[in-house]
Amino acid sequence: MISNWALFVYADHALTRLTDSLDFVMLHKQEYIDEKEERIGQIKKMLHSHDISSVREYEINSALYLEYQKFNIDSALHYVNRNLQIANSRRSTYWKYESELRLVLLYSMCGMYREAEKILESIDSQALPKRLLPDYYTVYCRFFEYYAASISRDQYTDQYKLYEDSLLSVLDTASFDYKSRMASRYFAVDETKTEAILKELLESVEAGSPNYAIVTHALAILNQARGNEDEERKYFILSAISDLQNATRENASMQNLAEIAYKNNDLANAFKFTQSAIDDAIASGISFRVARIYKFYSIISANYQAKEAKVKSDLMNYFIMICVFSGFLVLLVIYIYIQWKKISKIKEELSESNAKFQKLNETLHNVNELLNEKNAQLVEVNHIKEQYIAQFFNLCSDYIGKMEDYQRTLYKLAINRHYEELIKKLRSTATVDSELNMLYGHFDSIFLSLYPTFVADFNALLMEGEKITLRPGNLFSTELRIYALLRLGITDTGKIASFLRCSMSTIYNYRTKMRNKANVDKEIFEQKVLQIGEVHHLPEKDE
Repeated sequence: MISNWALFVYADHALTRLTDSLDFVMLHKQEYIDEKEERIGQIKKMLHSHDISSVREYEINSALYLEYQKFNIDSALHYVNRNLQIANSRRSTYWKYESELRLVLLYSMCGMYREAEKILESIDSQALPKRLLPDYYTVYCRFFEYYAASISRDQYTDQYKLYEDSLLSVLDTASFDYKSRMASRYFAVDETKTEAILKELLESVEAGSPNYAIVTHALAILNQARGNEDEERKYFILSAISDLQNATRENASMQNLAEIAYKNNDLANAFKFTQSAIDDAIASGISFRVARIYKFYSIISANYQAKEAKVKSDLMNYFIMICVFSGFLVLLVIYIYIQWKKISKIKEELSESNAKFQKLNETLHNVNELLNEKNAQLVEVNHIKEQYIAQFFNLCSDYIGKMEDYQRTLYKLAINRHYEELIKKLRSTATVDSELNMLYGHFDSIFLSLYPTFVADFNALLMEGEKITLRPGNLFSTELRIYALLRLGITDTGKIASFLRCSMSTIYNYRTKMRNKANVDKEIFEQKVLQIGEVHHLPEKDE
């Protein structure tokens, strides 16, 4: 089974990493399709039972319909028609209506709008079971949505909204469908409300699920309207990855990515994404977006072929140039051969040159010795740093000893039943606070001896107005101590939080706050901090 690791890289990685994840998933697209077909095959095996009842067959056919709905329309139609036969044979009104509504949806998806409309007109909404009303109004909404998309017109907007109003009136307000449709409703009037609903849905759905693809696609459309291209691409990629991994061939996000790539003159990716969308449309039989896809594909294909022709023309020009240069090279070789014959006449000059080279070699030898000496000095400096660090941890050990003495004092008070004095000491935090302040003061002093320009170099990475000044006594702020610990190689957030006596979330907030104040890229801010004092500032050796 292919791993879903690509779905989670967006949190802390660049957009290029996410694009690489999409390329990876597209490369393994057939494997996801094979997984889905294997799952469908397992369901089909249940139909081969000799004593299968019509009720059980109906349930299995319904499961196959759901698997095939956005994968292969013809197969989905087969199982829905079979269920319609079962419903008629059992004279089940509920199953009949349910199967007819599913037929309408499939007909709408594959462009059979007349057939779909005929069935819809034959259904008496007053006679429908209450449980099927959401399906009825959903099918009507999809009918107008797909028909409008297939003819590229918005003239059915009013009918769509009318049935959507009816749908919202019968949907559970806590359902995914209700919330997603309300987010769409708020889009034109309150984008902030839309974003809030979609972010809430994103946290509630399972990453990589079909609903996850729907929510990320909606967030991409929202950021498209806002002109936020990076967020738009990010969410379209996440949606496309989810669709590919679920073998969902009704993949609108892939087409959107093709249009973005074309707009950015990335014809190779535009062609690749469009070809993937067309392959899905052909394999699935879902045709309501086909006209738009083919029109866009013809434009990309023409441009791509023109670019390929230009590349071939350029290659031919380069070949001609190489041939010309090769001719000049042959002439040059002949000229060099003639000059080589004259070399014997200048041997004396070469001997003088050799003497000069020997002097240069001696100079280089001296330089190498000087470099070795400097390297030895650097090794000594590193050794001094190690001694400073050892001194700091010895100091921590002394503090632990003090705490043990304090514990023994409390133990004696308890043994001697001096309860009032014991309670007074236990309530007081003066001792701990004093020791902590002394510990932090020693830490700050030792760290500054290791990296005397740390504060100035750190401030150089921050925006104007966000510089940090030391407190009286050259004491660090909490933010500076966090990054001082990071500079020492302590990257475990839990250890940093324990040392500074605060929560891990506080450490995370401080780090996030400082990255937001950086005058460099947020992604490399902490890397820049780790480079402070690497070689440029060497501490003096203690006497």
